[in-house]
Amino acid sequence: MTPEPIRLSGGGLELAADLWGDPDDPPVVFLHGAGQSRRAWDEAARAVVRAGWHAVTVDHRGHGDSDWPVESSYDWDHFGDDVEALIDRFSRPPVVVGASLGGMSALIAQGRSVTQLYRALVLVDVTPRMELDGVKRIVGFMAAHPEGFDTLDDASQVIADYTGRPKPDSPDGLRQVLRHGPDDRWRWHWDIRFLEGRADEILSSQEGTERSDAIRAMLLDAAARVRVPTLVVRGAQSDMVSPEAVREFVDIVPGSRFVDVADAGHMVAGDQNDHFVDAVLEFLSGLSPDTKAERP
Repeated sequence: MTPEPIRLSGGGLELAADLWGDPDDPPVVFLHGAGQSRRAWDEAARAVVRAGWHAVTVDHRGHGDSDWPVESSYDWDHFGDDVEALIDRFSRPPVVVGASLGGMSALIAQGRSVTQLYRALVLVDVTPRMELDGVKRIVGFMAAHPEGFDTLDDASQVIADYTGRPKPDSPDGLRQVLRHGPDDRWRWHWDIRFLEGRADEILSSQEGTERSDAIRAMLLDAAARVRVPTLVVRGAQSDMVSPEAVREFVDIVPGSRFVDVADAGHMVAGDQNDHFVDAVLEFLSGLSPDTKAERP
């Protein structure tokens, strides 16, 4: 199954996307986490297409093959703008699956809208209330090695040390998330300016900051505006999202539910993709029939 690569309009930028399956089938939009690319969803996209859905996987601004803004335009509102622009291209509200940054962006967009933007929402290891130690760990990983790597194998070892997963026999899969520069070094395929104003503040914080508190309040308010079927998929070993944070979210969003994926951390799809896909497909199968009615 080969997707069709296209360019979509975001919030003033062009975003790279892959279209999977029949566009007449009900749509599912996949939004990846920070530092990833749309390729993180390839197996999940294939699975939902086999189940009768049309999948759209998208690179966030400053990630993968999407535009990198001339100015460092990476405020949360910019990501919300991108999601709203993406949703507007559909004649009917799509299901949105968002991991980490993708889930936050989806919530931010919904929090600014008086209508429901999505048919349903799946949040992958993200809630308004995130654990500071886990946030520090992932931001520290993203901020490390700005000089890049000599080889893909060097990068593979760093990732294995971070995730605790065995290093694969071949590092070639990392070509999806690393780019080879003219200086013959491999660097992450995302804009390091995304961390400007974030990394130092987060890594030096002891209990949180005014900015993180404001983001949490914004996401809690956005969650309270969600009125569509919602599933939180949490990695059972996640250090980013606690069971208490999930229960808080479920209490806020009517009719929402959650599932823990065993032996998975924050990178749920990467750690246990088969179990992640099973949870998403079960959720999708329980949605009310799609009437293909156009957006009001």
